[in-house]
Amino acid sequence: MAIYKVTNTQQSWYGISIGIIILNVNIPYLPGNVGNATTFPFPVQYIKVKEASLKRLIKEQDSALVAPFITAAKALESQGVKAITGGCGFTALFQKEVAASVSVPVFLSSLIQIPFIFQILKPGQKIGIVTADKSSLTNKHFNAVGVDPKIIPMVIAGMEDKKEFKQAILEEKGTLDSSKIEKELLDTIEEMTQANPDLGAILLECSDLPPYSYKVQQKTGLPVFDYITMINFVHTAVVKNRFFGYL
Repeated sequence: MAIYKVTNTQQSWYGISIGIIILNVNIPYLPGNVGNATTFPFPVQYIKVKEASLKRLIKEQDSALVAPFITAAKALESQGVKAITGGCGFTALFQKEVAASVSVPVFLSSLIQIPFIFQILKPGQKIGIVTADKSSLTNKHFNAVGVDPKIIPMVIAGMEDKKEFKQAILEEKGTLDSSKIEKELLDTIEEMTQANPDLGAILLECSDLPPYSYKVQQKTGLPVFDYITMINFVHTAVVKNRFFGYL
């Protein structure tokens, strides 16, 4: 058995690798969603920011939310998590401030993956981004995670006018028809790829879209990035395992 030296006696439990800051919303979280713990093959710890409604975060882009996000991040850090993520790509707005407030890595938005994706594209290719609300996704969000839209070629499509997505996610009706949202997403992807045959990869900004990533890849044949690819990537960096095998 391994020998452990415990240095933090303030924790009430141990073994949580990723802390997740969740918004205060009424949305069913399917497997594959950041908000569903069965999505991950490792332990995660959630904390809800009660002040963070979709309206305040996405539409109003309320800078006052940075304070409760910092409080939530510090609470997760005190519980021993090794890294902290968010549950909505629009939390990109608070990336720098929250990252500066704790000592563990912070990666609040799926948009953080854009520079990496850009580096693996072929010359002339673009990144196709599907967001929950295109009209609300601004250069301010991109700049907050180190992305210059003038340098990185991106095509953005929104789900805000898709009926089931709008009602279930943006309007929080409390129920969700996954087959309808899947079709709406695939229709959006088809429109985007037909108009932009030079796409080299897809990024799903919204944390409610990863449950459909498999179907997106089946339809396009492209690399598909989302919140889950990002969280899994960071997890493998902050929790290393020994290799076992033979020559």
